[in-house]
Amino acid sequence: MRAKIVDRVSAALNEHYVFPDVAKKMEAGIRQKLKAGAYDKIANSAELAEVLTRDLREVSKDKHLGVRYAPSQPPELDSSGPPSPATREKLRRELASVNFGFEKVERLAGNVGYLDLRGFVGAELAGETAISAMNFLSNSDAVIIDLRKNGGGDPSMVQLITSYFFDQPTHLNNFYIRKGNVTQQFWTSAHVAGKRMTDVPVYVLTSQRTFSAAEEFTYDLKNLKRATIVGETTGGGAHPVNAHFLADVHLLAFVPFGRAVNPITGTNWEGTGIAPDIQVPADKALEAAHLDALKKLQNQAKDDARKQRLSWSLQKVEAMARPVTLTAEVLKSFAGGGYGPRTLRYENGSLWYERKQTGMKVRVVPMTADTLMLDDGMDILRLRIEKDASGKVTGLTVLYDDGRADKFPRTEG
Repeated sequence: MRAKIVDRVSAALNEHYVFPDVAKKMEAGIRQKLKAGAYDKIANSAELAEVLTRDLREVSKDKHLGVRYAPSQPPELDSSGPPSPATREKLRRELASVNFGFEKVERLAGNVGYLDLRGFVGAELAGETAISAMNFLSNSDAVIIDLRKNGGGDPSMVQLITSYFFDQPTHLNNFYIRKGNVTQQFWTSAHVAGKRMTDVPVYVLTSQRTFSAAEEFTYDLKNLKRATIVGETTGGGAHPVNAHFLADVHLLAFVPFGRAVNPITGTNWEGTGIAPDIQVPADKALEAAHLDALKKLQNQAKDDARKQRLSWSLQKVEAMARPVTLTAEVLKSFAGGGYGPRTLRYENGSLWYERKQTGMKVRVVPMTADTLMLDDGMDILRLRIEKDASGKVTGLTVLYDDGRADKFPRTEG
């Protein structure tokens, strides 16, 4: 059975693998190990599949290539015809349960749009969700696409999303297919449902887990100079892959059948990954991109009011990137009721802001050693503690997001 498995996997590689010479080398490698007895102690197909995957990748360096135990043929691989309506509906429900990979879409400080995308599901199934997400982002002044937990998927979704960032059909990528010696071209669409974002700065967040179609999205936008890449070098998988069910040995062989050929570079990211423009650890990529976007928008702003609001947002993001902790003693020194109609109270380990006329009470969070932000989710006003040369608290200044400031001398402790 071990010899039969090696035979069947080798045949699949020689028939389909994108590089025939590499397929021969992989076959020679696993046959040599079989002959030398390297597989003799392996007692089941699942374990042998794992070992073969390791040995094949050792030769090819291809992270898309793999072998996996499969007791029966997956319904989606039935070659007798298109999937049945029941099979398609089951797949749709499964993908809908994870929102087709669209994990989160929101508006960050400074009107920066953010999309956390966990997979590129085919546009036929996920198109409606993708269009909704892109329309939510459409009024953003900058957009961040988070692919740090995205392992890839279907190029049709790459095509759909990138189409929102170009004003005319743009050549994204080619796939060379070994079988038939043909090349498929991928361009952005001439039509999108909703508003295009052709002049907004775009950022793509990456990690070592960013792979395959997520890398294509990153590589396309980087080489078209349409996005700034922030994070870590990506995984390095540029070969499209098909699964082949080897029925007589109950295995699935995942065999790359082509390779990406970028129209600008003439090559791809296989084995090397994509280096970011701004290199930071993956867990710092969002704040780094957000800061860069706000600084870029501030430099581009034409009027003072716009610059002021961007400066306000920038201060918040910088404070969140470098959080400040003040001791209880310091917070207690701020507390008191002598700030005009405003009061600061220290209760239960936190400082609270109150307005006597309205009864409003909101917890405050330190931004700097002397600036406090209201923990109300609105961020339209902040507090600055005023001190004299000796460090004694002398007053409170209320800062507003439009640049206004109200000063209140301290009259009681």
